[in-house]
Amino acid sequence: MDAPTSRTDHAEDEAAVLAEHITIKRDRLLASLTLIAGIGLIFAIPFALRAGAEFFLPVTAALVIAIALVPMLEWFERRGLPSAMSALSCVIIFLAVMAFALLSIVIPAIDWVTLLPERIGRVRDALEPILALVKNLERFVDKIINQLPSATTGVGGARTVQVETPNSMMDLLTSSAPHALIQLFFALLVIFFFLSGWTAMRKSTITSRGSFEGALTTARVIQQVVAATSTYLGTITLINVTLGALMAGILWWLGMDSPLMWGGIVAVLNYIPYLGPIAAALLLALGGMISFSDPWTALLPPLIFIGLHMVEANAITPMVVGKRVRINPLLILLSLSFWAWVWGTTGALLAIPLLIILKTVFAAAGTPDIAGFLFEQGTLTHAGEDEDEDEPIAPDPKLVGRP
Repeated sequence: MDAPTSRTDHAEDEAAVLAEHITIKRDRLLASLTLIAGIGLIFAIPFALRAGAEFFLPVTAALVIAIALVPMLEWFERRGLPSAMSALSCVIIFLAVMAFALLSIVIPAIDWVTLLPERIGRVRDALEPILALVKNLERFVDKIINQLPSATTGVGGARTVQVETPNSMMDLLTSSAPHALIQLFFALLVIFFFLSGWTAMRKSTITSRGSFEGALTTARVIQQVVAATSTYLGTITLINVTLGALMAGILWWLGMDSPLMWGGIVAVLNYIPYLGPIAAALLLALGGMISFSDPWTALLPPLIFIGLHMVEANAITPMVVGKRVRINPLLILLSLSFWAWVWGTTGALLAIPLLIILKTVFAAAGTPDIAGFLFEQGTLTHAGEDEDEDEPIAPDPKLVGRP
């Protein structure tokens, strides 16, 4: 009687082990397919965003702006205003600020563009020492090349370069204005409806969770995303406006034309890390050469801006923003390159806010343990396995998922 019973128990144990092994293999196969699909989706999303920029760009920009305006919305609601009126007030304030910024930059910029052909001679005179140095260097290089034996062979024909006359600024504005106005109107509608339904949407999102812990986590993620995004954008806006106003005052003291426009350009470009200040310095150098006949005086605007930016970037911004939002510089550079490739200049402006939002969400929700999965130590690999009772140290819950 004992032998058949032991054989039956042994067969049952083998069947259980086989079933467990099949379950693990099935889970790993499903995880592999999910990983492959996720990698394919990651590679496909950038091209989809770039191809659908006319839709995704205004929607994304509107959502980022709306998230940054949530503290203002809540301030109005705490004072008794309905959600719709609070949202409308936020949109009106944002639209007024944006209109003032655009008008202070665009209208003087049109005048500068019309004056550029007339003052191109002044720019040439300011660049005369640099051009002379380049010409001397070119003569020296040509002299060296002509002395080489192979320099007399294979001389090609002269190339003809045709320079097309650019369209007028008015033609450019009339051709692009309707499309830009449609996108702006669509973005404002997205901001308004997002803000007007923010309180109800947040409440329903939290209360719809199946457990108290899930509701608490959802509320914490929402609060962290709003706080991080609004804090960064509000602080950076204050710093950039201060830098632009200070630069405008200095340029007015130097006697440079349209100092308010240059201050606005400095403030806007300073939102773009690394590349924005470089572009602002180059534009100030061009504006200085147009405004001043003396080349040394023309170099004062970019040099003053570089000095102010060095103080702002190395002392003020890290002291104010660094305590609240800490981001790896490599992630900033990658995010800037990615969004600039996807959506151009507007994408570069949205790069840091989008990085902050994604970083906050992933920090609260957690990220997949891909490395552990690939090396058979991750959450998906050990699904269904029993913990080793002889292991003296319990596994880290961050590395091994709970069933």
